[in-house]
Amino acid sequence: MRTEEKRTFKNQLYEQFARIGKALASPHRLELLELLMQCERTVESLAAETGMSVANASQHLQVLRAAHVVETRRQGTSIYYRLASQGVATLWLSLRQVGEAHLAEIDRVVETFLHDRHLFQPIEADALLHLLSNDQVILLDVRPRAEYAAAHLPHARSMPVAELEARLSELPLEKEIIAYCRGPYCVFADEAVRLLRARGYHARRLEHGVIDWHALGFPVAVEKEPSV
Repeated sequence: MRTEEKRTFKNQLYEQFARIGKALASPHRLELLELLMQCERTVESLAAETGMSVANASQHLQVLRAAHVVETRRQGTSIYYRLASQGVATLWLSLRQVGEAHLAEIDRVVETFLHDRHLFQPIEADALLHLLSNDQVILLDVRPRAEYAAAHLPHARSMPVAELEARLSELPLEKEIIAYCRGPYCVFADEAVRLLRARGYHARRLEHGVIDWHALGFPVAVEKEPSV
């Protein structure tokens, strides 16, 4: 291969890789991907969850689809979006880890908005497994039901945070409760722990979400095909 051909080859090759980088270069698209890591969704569901208009969410999804980061399927009149592969979730987690390691601003944002989180005594995966093996805790998945149905931690009960107060009678006061949600920057578990403690329960939050749990090599359970 001649020098000019080598340069053309490299230019065209890295241009294709850059399509992925460009697709991820938006806070809105990163949030959409994190939601799709939980389960497939319609554009209307994604728009409602992120506070975007349907038109704006659709535009961002088209960018992700053009880069083959997400795929779609049609069910009746609805179009559902999903990650193109597990590799996309792995890429997102890697991006998050690099950001956490190299951007001090991330810690400052978390401290500003989640400054009391340390009071919730976060528990790590290994410690949770030990407690579950001895039937010492109740594990609550406080995400929306569709996300639980798509994938959840073994032994977890689905109790969305919006339903938690009305369903407290299902939870014995004498047992410790561990709540988890989408991951380290999701606040559903924080809200659940705050409510449970206010009602006299001993409660803590799990540091990990389902995607993090799976990335650590632990199994996840599936209930049924989700619909949103």
